[in-house]
Amino acid sequence: MIPPVPSRHRNAIATRQAILASARRHFARENYENVGLREIAGHAGVDPALVSRYFGSKEALFLEAVRGEDKDIMDGATPGAVAEHFAQLFLDKGDKPAEERETHLQRFLILLHSAASPKAGQIIRETIDTDILRPVAQELGGEDSDMRAAMAFAVLMGMGIMQNMLAVDPLECSEADNARFEKRLVHIFQAALEPLDD
Repeated sequence: MIPPVPSRHRNAIATRQAILASARRHFARENYENVGLREIAGHAGVDPALVSRYFGSKEALFLEAVRGEDKDIMDGATPGAVAEHFAQLFLDKGDKPAEERETHLQRFLILLHSAASPKAGQIIRETIDTDILRPVAQELGGEDSDMRAAMAFAVLMGMGIMQNMLAVDPLECSEADNARFEKRLVHIFQAALEPLDD
């Protein structure tokens, strides 16, 4: 059972964050269709009408839960070093505070639980396309840029699933092995991202 958020005086930002945190917990545990706004509101300690007031609809709330507050995926990428940038996206997750890592894991679980839902699946696909695949493809340019972006994202997702959900963490090793792991990871992303030599 998901514990309710303790009742407290809230301003608008705190209320919105409490609703969103409750939604993430519920969507991470259940398929989109099985989650109701009333239970999200209940565990956030707010009236159900406030969910609609702050988010408009269940679909909009789900979109926020999926999208999160991450910066632009290509933010900080050095031109010509996209593979290194993707490797760093994975490696940086281990340095995040526990609360941020939990949110990241919840977003993975949301994708897995609701990807097959007709309504939620469409939201997920559109979000991934808009927020991730298009910016990466645009950065890459050239032949098969869409395919290369999708392959790199698939590697990133697979690594995240292995580390967060299967509790297989390749970074739990010596510093020397970590350096070798990072080098291998860059090679994998390069293979996905670089155009083919015809």
